[in-house]
Amino acid sequence: MTLDHQAPRKGIFFDVDDTLYDHLTPFRDAVRSKIHPAEPFPYEAAYHRMRYYSDMLSIDLGGAGTRAYAAAVDDMRRERFRMALAEFGIQLQPEEAQEVQQVYLARQFDIKLFEGAPELLTRLSAAGYVVGVITNGPADHQTNKIKALKLGDLVPQERIFISGALGWDKPDPRIFQHVNQITGTEPCHSYFIGDSWRNDVVGALAAGWNSIWFNHRGAAPESEHKPGHMVSGYSELARWLESELATNVLWKSPCSEGWLFYFLLLNRMVDFWRGMSYI
Repeated sequence: MTLDHQAPRKGIFFDVDDTLYDHLTPFRDAVRSKIHPAEPFPYEAAYHRMRYYSDMLSIDLGGAGTRAYAAAVDDMRRERFRMALAEFGIQLQPEEAQEVQQVYLARQFDIKLFEGAPELLTRLSAAGYVVGVITNGPADHQTNKIKALKLGDLVPQERIFISGALGWDKPDPRIFQHVNQITGTEPCHSYFIGDSWRNDVVGALAAGWNSIWFNHRGAAPESEHKPGHMVSGYSELARWLESELATNVLWKSPCSEGWLFYFLLLNRMVDFWRGMSYI
């Protein structure tokens, strides 16, 4: 894989949960061990609903960095399980939902990066790209996941952005704008790779970023938004990035060098013809 670095530097940022590692595994383990549903149980579908309610309830509380979220986070975590599993005929009492949440929380730190992810992060960094992560959640909780994944060995600390530490959750465009400001990158030269349609695809597009949907679970689009590309795994992602970044695609965006080149050329032509008028 050869990735030729071009100026201006491109930023390539990744979501964490269910993008860099399998977030379904701790969910499935928690539901199996505490509820014992009749098999086969649609764990993946239930997981998607849990993520949906988690995002919805988090937004209702103002995001992971707010006081309201901190005060109600335990209730929110229980409620997301109750609401999601109710759709599949499982009615949980609050204490049962709390037990599921406790197992889910404990298993969240027994995780590892998807196959191919460490190699891709390493190669992108070695090629000179600005590589980082943007993740939603409380700062301490997400930091513990990042430590469990040993992401600090692959991504500089200053390029790890956690919503709970910043005050904005994806899909709020301000978190993407903040990342651009801190890393010295521009929206049209920034790529975001994530699994969540609402947070990652829609959020990145709203901020003017290039969006790559990491759709490894075969989910359906939730709106009319159009991500720049969709991949189902890291082999496919690596191949696409190699092709995308090896070509000069900067002309596609208003802040690109291609647009700047033609703008400057046009101005030089105007100046030339103005000069000719005086001869």
